[in-house]
Amino acid sequence: MSEHQTLLFLMQLTALLLVGTSMSHLARRVGLPGVVGELLSGVVLGPTVLRHLSPATFAWMWPPDNSQPQLLDAVSTFGVLLFIGMSSAHLDLRMMRRRPRTVLSVSTAALVLPFGLGVATGLLLPGRLLGSHADRSSFALLIGVVMGVSAIPVIAKTLTDLGMLHSDVGQLTLAAAAGEDVVAWIVLSLVTAMTAGALKVGHIVSSVGHLLLFLAVVIAARPLLRGALGRAEKAEGSGPVIAITVVAILAASAGSQSLGLESALGAFAVGCLLSSPSRETTVRLASLRTVTLSVFAPIFLAGAGLRVDLSVLGDPGTSAAAAVVLSLAVGGKFAGAYLGARLGRLTHWEGLALGAGLNARGAVEVVVATIGLRLGVLSPAMYSIVVLVAVLTSVMAAPALRWTMARVDHRAEEHSRAIELAAWSDRASVPTDPAQN
Repeated sequence: MSEHQTLLFLMQLTALLLVGTSMSHLARRVGLPGVVGELLSGVVLGPTVLRHLSPATFAWMWPPDNSQPQLLDAVSTFGVLLFIGMSSAHLDLRMMRRRPRTVLSVSTAALVLPFGLGVATGLLLPGRLLGSHADRSSFALLIGVVMGVSAIPVIAKTLTDLGMLHSDVGQLTLAAAAGEDVVAWIVLSLVTAMTAGALKVGHIVSSVGHLLLFLAVVIAARPLLRGALGRAEKAEGSGPVIAITVVAILAASAGSQSLGLESALGAFAVGCLLSSPSRETTVRLASLRTVTLSVFAPIFLAGAGLRVDLSVLGDPGTSAAAAVVLSLAVGGKFAGAYLGARLGRLTHWEGLALGAGLNARGAVEVVVATIGLRLGVLSPAMYSIVVLVAVLTSVMAAPALRWTMARVDHRAEEHSRAIELAAWSDRASVPTDPAQN
């Protein structure tokens, strides 16, 4: 790194964290969760606002040099892996085991219906939205993935900001999103193989085999991680517990990535291994959770918003395509989640709340769009549409969740889960009614 690269890198981090934190605070002041402000801060600092207000400042802050964004992406990747790991640690696996039918029905329906709509949409969208290396089949599959995914980091942050992470609906939303995204990443790997002309039956079998192998290793590693944390608890201070946790998250992420799976899957798996930890481990990890939510999450979410360029909507054809994709993405996810919830014997309002939470696509969709653009499957205009949908669905999730959850009946075990969750933070009290937060 040259001196200028170092200076620019530090300025970028400063701007993202400062503006993200400020807009997060502003969002809370007007009754929205902080994640909304953090996502929109990237839009303000990106080509949509800053480039039009001060082209010279934008060109200096965000140069087109490929090496510079990679520095920011590295920090964001590290931060989002920690964020996913800490967020998934709040999953109540005991409830998941008690309600497997509900989790399976919600995750399946909330993926299959929007995925099918996405494939159909991809087959009908104008050819000018296809990338330079795309055929219609790979493009349609990628649009299916775009509409089918949910963003675990954004969902977890939204639920945390609203004080709903401990609710049954919050737990089911995270579990369903995890199931959806595992399938979506496998389909994305098939799209990559199709683009390279290497898709064969063996590739599909290999992807499924790698997933099963990874899950088997994770399950076998649970006693080892618990034992290491138990020994670390005897040491003075929080350092050993935090270090072991971060090493586990990074190692599992590297393992899943090496098998052709998404690295986020490894972080999520470690978080699940950490679910229902001892109170001593929970207390010692509280500082890691605070830094992750207060520093890394704003940088990551603001960085996702940087990729949005709303100027492409000036073209009527692109605007019409964006409206169609957004409508089908939102409607398909709501309908699929609601259908799955009703099949899983949940109430009307619980079904709508699940649809609201799972609609947040956030930076996961941005990652998919980035891969699609790099492979030449998406055109720049289609890339902007996909990122716009990611941001808008993430912004919509918060008010929709607040409205629907206010009408959901809450159970006594949710309060017990809230008490456990409070140990992860510096909150002085535990909410008595999640719908009021």
